Amino acid sequence: MVSTSRKDQGGPKTRITPVNAPEHAATPPTILSIEDMWVEYKTPFGWLQAVRGVDLDIRRGEAVALIGESGSGKSTLGFAILRMLVRSARIARGKAIYTEADGTSYDLVSLPDKRFRTFRWTECAMTFQAAQNSLNPVMRVKDTFWETAKAHGKHNRKEIEEKTLDLLRKVQLDPRRVYNAYPHELSGGMRQRVSIALSLLLDPQLIILDEPTTALDILTQRAIIDVVRNLREQLDFTMIFISHDLSLAAELADRVATMYAGEIVEYADVRETFYQPKHPYTVGLLNAVPPIMGEEFTPLTAIPGSTPNLAQMPSGCPFHPRCPYATEICVRQDPPLVDIGGRHFTACHHYDQVTRNQEIWEQMDIAGTGD
Repeated sequence: MVSTSRKDQGGPKTRITPVNAPEHAATPPTILSIEDMWVEYKTPFGWLQAVRGVDLDIRRGEAVALIGESGSGKSTLGFAILRMLVRSARIARGKAIYTEADGTSYDLVSLPDKRFRTFRWTECAMTFQAAQNSLNPVMRVKDTFWETAKAHGKHNRKEIEEKTLDLLRKVQLDPRRVYNAYPHELSGGMRQRVSIALSLLLDPQLIILDEPTTALDILTQRAIIDVVRNLREQLDFTMIFISHDLSLAAELADRVATMYAGEIVEYADVRETFYQPKHPYTVGLLNAVPPIMGEEFTPLTAIPGSTPNLAQMPSGCPFHPRCPYATEICVRQDPPLVDIGGRHFTACHHYDQVTRNQEIWEQMDIAGTGD
């Protein structure tokens, strides 16, 4: 990694106010280090790379948001960590080094299946975006929790019942009513909270939330976010939050990783991401978010074009066909992810020119450079 000084850029402030900012304290240890991760899907066109060379360090106690448009590789990366990819996908290369609280480290990619089944849900668990698909429709909630615990060697039914009721209470549900209910008897928001509680059943240190508010109304989304925030305060777990909603990332994350075409193109503190973004794609995402406060109307600016076809990736930087800063070097060379200071990483040849200025994007859209 190279370190280069940054030019301070002006421009309008973001319309979303991030509420989490890491305090200046002793640096916590790394709990998960992803190194040169490549994930491929088998298609009629051959093996297509959905995650390409991802490097990502997550520190213990952090909340890291993975943001980006649909198809950027966010969920694929989350499923790869837990080795839950569909049969047509594979981890082609890379490591995911996990470090337990006692300092024991191992590579999740090469961990034997039997050992990995022990790891899953006891050290790392996942909440899926479609709760109705992750809960067994013919099992009551209590039986789902019991079967999950039993599969991981927990056989004290009374203890599991007490833990389940406590978790249901923590996610702001009526524990006795929900405990005996079938999934179809619960609303979408209630099912999602049950899924979050289930992921916490065996006290994992790392939780992956894959778009937990998808298809929920705005009030239910608010309730889910409040639940997640309260749970982190009480249980102090590390979190990977996968979302295309930047406003949620602003509320929940300590750091934000922006993904595009399977690559992490920016990784920074949440305030840096929203106030001083240094990748054009991050700026484009911010400019496309509607304001939620203030009386002045601010027009939205869409990112021209669309995400690239994985079977026909552009040369050089994958974002250059949609980028207002693109030059010849962008067409020829895919920039590496480099540290530009203060744990702010970006993959852009022209990061020192990047600004929140919406006029740049409006001029590009008027010029018809999008499709």
